[in-house]
Amino acid sequence: MDRDRIKSADLKHVWHPYTDTDAFEKSDFPVIARAKGSYFYDVNGKKYLDAIASWWCVNLGHSQSSIINAIKEQSGKLQHVILAGQTHEKTALLAEELARIAPPGLKHSFFCGDGASAVEASLRMALQYWENQGEKKRKKFICLKDGYHGDTLGAVGVGFVEEFHRELKGAVGKNNAAESPHCAVCKHGKKPADCSIECFGSMEKIIKAKHAQTAAVIVEPLCQGAAGARIYPEEYLRKLKKLCEKYGLILIADEIAVGFGRTGEMFACNKAGISPDIMTVGKGMTGGYMPMSASIVNDRIYDSFRKGKTFFYGHTFSGNPITAAAALAAVRLYKELDIMEAIKPKIRLMKNEMESLCGMFEKPFFNTMGMIAMTHISEKDGGAKRAKAAAQKARDMGVFIRPLGPVLYVWPPLTASEREIKEMFAVLKYSLK
Repeated sequence: MDRDRIKSADLKHVWHPYTDTDAFEKSDFPVIARAKGSYFYDVNGKKYLDAIASWWCVNLGHSQSSIINAIKEQSGKLQHVILAGQTHEKTALLAEELARIAPPGLKHSFFCGDGASAVEASLRMALQYWENQGEKKRKKFICLKDGYHGDTLGAVGVGFVEEFHRELKGAVGKNNAAESPHCAVCKHGKKPADCSIECFGSMEKIIKAKHAQTAAVIVEPLCQGAAGARIYPEEYLRKLKKLCEKYGLILIADEIAVGFGRTGEMFACNKAGISPDIMTVGKGMTGGYMPMSASIVNDRIYDSFRKGKTFFYGHTFSGNPITAAAALAAVRLYKELDIMEAIKPKIRLMKNEMESLCGMFEKPFFNTMGMIAMTHISEKDGGAKRAKAAAQKARDMGVFIRPLGPVLYVWPPLTASEREIKEMFAVLKYSLK
């Protein structure tokens, strides 16, 4: 590959997501040519450890032959056919597999193209569910402050991140946002050892006051990703499920980022021992190889659309045969590799490594869950500026991470070796000096 030719074309014509244009144009950014396992390689052959699983989705590592072969085989047979009024093999088998591994009661998959579109589908399902029940006043949602559910206007309405979405104020729907469980800077002055989930009081108050006008409650279960990998207690989710049941509310669990083994269980809802009414999945569903997502629902939701109450929503590539083949291969690979068992020593390792890293700070805070490890760098320890500088230094040394404000996190492929994980943390520690 001609590196200069590629960079020239990029700088003239590519608009990069979540990227400071001026800073990017001045930087010596890498041109990635290939990837294998936990590494990707630029055109000069320099390798980088993928410490964030390429935006949290390459759970099974790069270039898994079974997923690649499934894509190749399917692309030679059936490239695309609409899912409206008909079906095909790979989508039917994928839906069957998802029903097998999902939390109890989630049986029916509605396929979409990416995380935001699955969230949009879920919100619309909830709205029409209540219409189908003759309750036409339920038009609002309850969510968490600093939640993130995608960047379409509907998704932003239930997941507003100030840094990402401030220019959209006034253009998105106004919903009821409860206090976010933010253990790094607990508003109630609690530490994990003496926490009684006081932060749930805000959610409880809103549900009690607004349940009659609410279509659904939507949360990222156990970890608010874009807010800074904010990990929160399982008991919060159990309390929420119980309250939703009390008031008959639909609970939507957005597992786009944390599904498929990331939390140490196949789904975060499994970890908390609850089943939502709707669960969104994506990212790791195809191993990160193809864009695909789904909203998986229980009988309560699905059966409300019978008797001519059609769900008039869909996407051109809903249930695409090639993406479905990739997802089916990936879902089966999680089982073949016994991922849930294989990651157990890596989970312990990541916790120990993050604890050691935080020994460098005057006011340390860290949290881990499954194969997610984060540290919130206080202003006293350098805050967002130090996190950004460390990320740049780490990339120069061959470890790719992206900070979230003052938060540094490690979110590697589930297949990363213990040696590779140790290297990620060793570079990160050096970068923070």
